[in-house]
Amino acid sequence: MPGFDRISELPESLITHILLYLPTKDSVKTSVLSTRWKNLWLNVPGLDLNYRNFPKEDEEYEEVFINFIDRFLEFNPESRLQKFKVDYSRREILGFKDRIGTAINRGIRLLDAVSSTEYREDDGIMYPYFEFMPRNLFTSKTLVSLKLSCSGLWDPGFVSMPCLKVMFLQEIRWSGTMHLEKLVSGCPVLEELTLVRYLDEDELVVALTRVRSGSLKTFYVPLAYGRYCRSRVPDTVLEIDAPGLESMTLKEDHFEKIVVKNLTSLFMIDLDIKFVVNYDSSFDPEDLSKTNEILDFLTGISRARHMIISKKTVKALDRYSKVGSIPKFNNLSRLQAVFLSPLLPFLSAFLESFPNLKILILKIAFAKDDEMEELNLVNVPRCFVSTLECVEIKGLFEWEEEEMKIARYFLENSAVLKKLTLSFIDYPRYASNSDVYEELDKLTKSSRRCQIIVDDD
Repeated sequence: MPGFDRISELPESLITHILLYLPTKDSVKTSVLSTRWKNLWLNVPGLDLNYRNFPKEDEEYEEVFINFIDRFLEFNPESRLQKFKVDYSRREILGFKDRIGTAINRGIRLLDAVSSTEYREDDGIMYPYFEFMPRNLFTSKTLVSLKLSCSGLWDPGFVSMPCLKVMFLQEIRWSGTMHLEKLVSGCPVLEELTLVRYLDEDELVVALTRVRSGSLKTFYVPLAYGRYCRSRVPDTVLEIDAPGLESMTLKEDHFEKIVVKNLTSLFMIDLDIKFVVNYDSSFDPEDLSKTNEILDFLTGISRARHMIISKKTVKALDRYSKVGSIPKFNNLSRLQAVFLSPLLPFLSAFLESFPNLKILILKIAFAKDDEMEELNLVNVPRCFVSTLECVEIKGLFEWEEEEMKIARYFLENSAVLKKLTLSFIDYPRYASNSDVYEELDKLTKSSRRCQIIVDDD
């Protein structure tokens, strides 16, 4: 029937459930639809609010912001909430912690509190203001997902969050005897942990950051940027002890030392760290502590089946390989690695550590100004003989002698290779795809079944 409003005929519980997936500013807009919709947004079992949605020309917009939250929380105080997601002001909002506590008492499953609040010190620099979380956070029986940014956590004495599965912590200020290990230990079903650290104030530095969990499956330390960023803090240690961990990403050199223990279930490892190795000088053979530290770390992740490794880490391992051995990764079947062109002579020795490799995605970062010793790939890694099936070489600019050597190396030595893909950067080059095919066809292939593909990235 033309003009028939089917949505308004739906039960209120279904409408409010649909509105739960919209930002609150959008669900509020539905109040103009009809009398029935006027206060319907207040019955949505969750709040998703951003202070940027409030007009800044209003000098009292912080008060308007907090009054809006109060109106929502007070409208139906006995009902249960599912989420409380708030990105709040650039100035301190008095009593905001109490609102979070109220939401927790109403059974929220998701808490996402992102603070953009800053204050100016006597030095004229703006610093983050930390909103300390209410004590009832640490004993929530309903929270499944927790995201905190620029928040303070004090020691409640007891932590028990039996349903928490996802935790995201960014710029956390730990107070007193509170620390990450204590928080994680009270989360028996925690599966995902993201840790972003880049505070530069000495009093905020925690010497030992320990992640010990039997349930954790994913651990992510992203690369952090910001005015408070410090690439490395001396005498700091990150320790991961997680027998159920399946995926780990480390992209931050914040810690001077990283220790891994009991990573018996590790499937994927993504590394963009340099182990505090000095690129400008040779590895100090007398520094046995650093050599053993790197060896222990590599041995600890050697059960992984899939590895992603950055040019920064490859460069560090090249330095390390001059004084120490890279352990065998016998389970690894897929490897994605970025090599700076001057490091290509290290390629064959590097691949020797992956005797059962099946898939290799090799991206080459060509640097015109870097001097490279003559590329002489002679040694044939064990995986070439029996397991390596697919190779993709990415980042190629031109089809010249060095590029030809790399392709020849794989074609002439990989006995079971099924596919070789050469991906050129979308950039004008002298050799056409047909020219590349023609030259490769002249080579003697170790595997007659190998298919060659030439394309553009």
